[in-house]
Amino acid sequence: MKNSVKTSLNPPVFYSAAFLILLLVGLAIFAPDFTQQLFGDTQSWILTNVSWFYILTVAIILMSTVFLAVSRYGDIKLGPDHSSPDYKDITWFAMLFSTGMGIGLMFFGVAEPVMHFVSPPVGEGGTIEAARDAMSITFFHWGLHAWSIYAIVALVLAFFCYRHGLPLKLSSALYPMIGDHIHGRIGQAVDTFAVLGTVFGVATSLGFGVAQINSGLSYLFDLPFSINTQIVLIVIACGLATLSVASGLDRGIKILSEINLGFAVLLLVFVLVLGPTVFLLQTFVQNTGSYLSDIINATFNLYAYEPNDWIGGWTLFYWGWWIAWSPFVGLFIARISRGRTIRQFVSGVLLVPAGFTLFWMTVFGDTAIYYILIDGLTEFGDIVQADTSQALFVFLEKMPLASITSLLAVVMIIIFFVTSADSGALVIDILASKEDMPSPVWQRIFWSALTGVVAIALLLADGLQALQTATIASALPFSIILLASIFGLFKALRTDATKRQIRYQTVARTQPVAPGQPWQKRLRNLVVMPQQDQVVRFINITVSPAMKAVSEELCKSGFDAQVTQNLSDEGDAQGWTLSVEHHGEYQDFHYTVRPIAESRPTLTPADAKRPENQLYYRAEVYLSEGGQDYDIMGWTENEVISDILDQYERHRHFLHMVHNTEPQQNDPTN
Repeated sequence: MKNSVKTSLNPPVFYSAAFLILLLVGLAIFAPDFTQQLFGDTQSWILTNVSWFYILTVAIILMSTVFLAVSRYGDIKLGPDHSSPDYKDITWFAMLFSTGMGIGLMFFGVAEPVMHFVSPPVGEGGTIEAARDAMSITFFHWGLHAWSIYAIVALVLAFFCYRHGLPLKLSSALYPMIGDHIHGRIGQAVDTFAVLGTVFGVATSLGFGVAQINSGLSYLFDLPFSINTQIVLIVIACGLATLSVASGLDRGIKILSEINLGFAVLLLVFVLVLGPTVFLLQTFVQNTGSYLSDIINATFNLYAYEPNDWIGGWTLFYWGWWIAWSPFVGLFIARISRGRTIRQFVSGVLLVPAGFTLFWMTVFGDTAIYYILIDGLTEFGDIVQADTSQALFVFLEKMPLASITSLLAVVMIIIFFVTSADSGALVIDILASKEDMPSPVWQRIFWSALTGVVAIALLLADGLQALQTATIASALPFSIILLASIFGLFKALRTDATKRQIRYQTVARTQPVAPGQPWQKRLRNLVVMPQQDQVVRFINITVSPAMKAVSEELCKSGFDAQVTQNLSDEGDAQGWTLSVEHHGEYQDFHYTVRPIAESRPTLTPADAKRPENQLYYRAEVYLSEGGQDYDIMGWTENEVISDILDQYERHRHFLHMVHNTEPQQNDPTN
């Protein structure tokens, strides 16, 4: 057991990530001026040169996620086909709901709508139009785009882990492209960048959280608002997170998350009921409609014709934050989603937490705008612009029971702080460890402490500005990896869908060995790849008599059935067709078998010696709706008859279903 614990970490990922993180921490602490200049230059370069790449990446992620839900891949399960969801729908929704909550909602719920309202990216602030735009921008930053990033990462992790037995790591998504090399340097580099992104994403949340905790304690107990105070708070909170890490996932994170969920709902209902309730309900409906109607334009808007620094401080920061944060949230979502279909998964992940998040932003953001726009509390906007960390507490001061609600908000932020550090440490530890090996507690404690150190170092370097820049910069390589992972996911899904199609259409319809027929003959039919003349002879000698036998029996029962030979324009035989005409409103039945040319695959060493592009032929079945993608070459006459009857039975059932769903115009009971 001790040997397993000692070797559980993955040295290339663990040491590479730790070295790069400690290097940045050292620069921030011992060369703050250089670090500030580095961060400033980095953000300027990204804003000038690659902002389009961030915008395009997130757009591709959203479109890919929605496509997966509505495409044929939507029926594929995140797990074996026989698996069922690990959690009931209500429990699953509650866990997604809990994941959607975080330090960001507490920090930006009031601050962001007010800041966009007072100082919009385009146009005059403080107007009704600015209020509409402020909520549209807030919805844009916190809506479907954010959750599509989480969803695609979770899909990648869940699909390759639960359906293909690969490690629960982002490098597994590259398996369709590089195979077993995911266990080599390329996979290790991918997981290293995932660790870096998670560390900076969590550190950013800790930075926002500790600034807000400091503001709340300053409001309640006159505690000094300073970097030194915030460093002490980070040390205390990371100490609590370490205790939570040591207690395990179910006992630590689960209990704290459930407690905070209750607090969040309580605070939300409090503001909704005691605030301008009708106004909030109206604005939520209007905000949602405005957001959905303008989502395409907003997705691709780079303000190229109105260049400013706003997009770097807001949209690019958010996209970088969500991408950097996605390994943590994605891994959590993947762990609770085994057994669900992709369609169920995407619908739940996109709609449930995003819906709650947008409602939260409406309740807090529109109430704050109401105070400024309707009640005339313009000084509130000035206070928020001066210090965003105070926004929530100044907002709660305008409502009854301000001391109690402010204390509740501080407790919520502290719990979010602890669970973020705790969960982030667990996820980073998984990424930096070998699979199928127990991880010692000291590794999780190490990552928890290191994340806190990173948050402290970035605060010392340049406060929240350094946190934003580090997040945006760390998301750049990770976004490239994410695009490659999406390509790998689609490639694997296409292969998986093809296998399912073959299994349900070909194997399911393959007839069992007929009595007295040796199994060796059936095997020979599978491995021998016939030429065109062989398939044509089979169709003429076996398939045609089978069709004629079925046609004769149908005619005896009063059906209009006939068998015809299909000829090409040059007069060449193209198979045979059995037709059953119904002479009415019902669709006729057509069963056709024709020779189809296919490229011969290389399956044996002997195949490799054959000329390239050599063809073989299949006796494929076609119905009225098109080819059925299965080959009946080598079947006996009785097996062909059985297949014809199976297809005709399905056709009759289809006619029955269509007839029963049509309105009965002449029904005397109507």
